[in-house]
Amino acid sequence: MRSAMRLGYNTNGTTGHRWDQAIELMAECGYRSVAITVDHHCLDPFSEKLANELDRMRRLLDRFQMTSVIETGARFLLDPCHKHEPTLVSPAADARAVRVDFLRRCIQLAKELNSDAVSFWAGILRDDAPDQVAYQRLADGCQAVLDTAVAAGVRLAFEPEPGMLVQTFDDYRRLLAMVDGPGFGLAVDIGHVHCLESQSISAGLSEWRDRLYTLHIEDMHRGVHDHLRFGEGTIDFPPVFRTLKEIGYTGSVNVELSRHSHVAPEVMRESFEFLSPLVS
Repeated sequence: MRSAMRLGYNTNGTTGHRWDQAIELMAECGYRSVAITVDHHCLDPFSEKLANELDRMRRLLDRFQMTSVIETGARFLLDPCHKHEPTLVSPAADARAVRVDFLRRCIQLAKELNSDAVSFWAGILRDDAPDQVAYQRLADGCQAVLDTAVAAGVRLAFEPEPGMLVQTFDDYRRLLAMVDGPGFGLAVDIGHVHCLESQSISAGLSEWRDRLYTLHIEDMHRGVHDHLRFGEGTIDFPPVFRTLKEIGYTGSVNVELSRHSHVAPEVMRESFEFLSPLVS
């Protein structure tokens, strides 16, 4: 773990920029972490130019003394027609294998960049499979990915996501009973907790303190999964950061505003100005 909490920004909110320009803008704002959403235009693991891009990314992160997390939520990287597909809960085994292969490639990226973790999620259940079958699909995929991660010395951060098979802490607890091992932790999205969980954000962070590998952050309203700029939702942020300090969290807190790329420089700056007093 790092010695201090670091604010970061997700490249999925900077798709109108070249990724190197986006990271330079982040650094100029004061961010010291970057959530790298692997995509067509950023560290595409299927590209013949990957080795060169990895070298450029490594040098850029070193230059700005930034840590990183590898994010795997690209919309159409694996299927040009269906958003976020295939997943670890897709009906066909060969489709699930495509996602496993992708996650394994991302683990290698994380190893090369010494990233804090690889963040991933379950996926939306697209058929009428019984709950037990769906969870077994997911558990089998997670175990295959975890085996690769353990061998590579990379941590996995599983993210409960609204609308997916695993969307709450209770769902993650069920998965944890089927897949567990060193380095199988959580990517907690503060907005998602506010959106769906019955307990407070602070209570959830405290309960899962030992498995918090990375955090996503944005504003949000209860019951509505819409990532909002800070001040546009109903989250009370000071208690969240007090809790993070109390539990000794030293990972990254990465802003995730993927639908704001058209105003990325503005939103990047205002987000840092909003969050930095809470961190310090």
